[in-house]
Amino acid sequence: QVQLVESGGGLVQAGGSLRLSCAASGRTFSNYAVGWFRQAPGKEREFVAAITLSGGNTYYADSVKGRFTISGDNAKNTVYLQMNGLKPDDTAVYYCAADRVPIPSWLTSERRYAYWGQGTQVTVSS
Repeated sequence: QVQLVESGGGLVQAGGSLRLSCAASGRTFSNYAVGWFRQAPGKEREFVAAITLSGGNTYYADSVKGRFTISGDNAKNTVYLQMNGLKPDDTAVYYCAADRVPIPSWLTSERRYAYWGQGTQVTVSS
């Protein structure tokens, strides 16, 4: 079992930055993939970014490329999502998810992740 806890959400003005953290406990994290997903009101949950902690490979949704950066610290069992240049459209509840995901193309699918955090709210005002 893996337990995930997100933190770092909040209210920020457009153009601002936030850093989300996803802390894992219960199992060694280093051979997992971790994804960030978000869900805005009235919309389906969507993929934001993912990282393979063994190789450090990263993947991003087109909507956040160049603005968001995902990184991992295996020693701390924590994955971060640095969000710069935030826009009102980035307003959502952000979730991190983890699992062994062997195929890179699977990383964007929430169905490939068994472990989820409770979510953290990000609100970007215009």
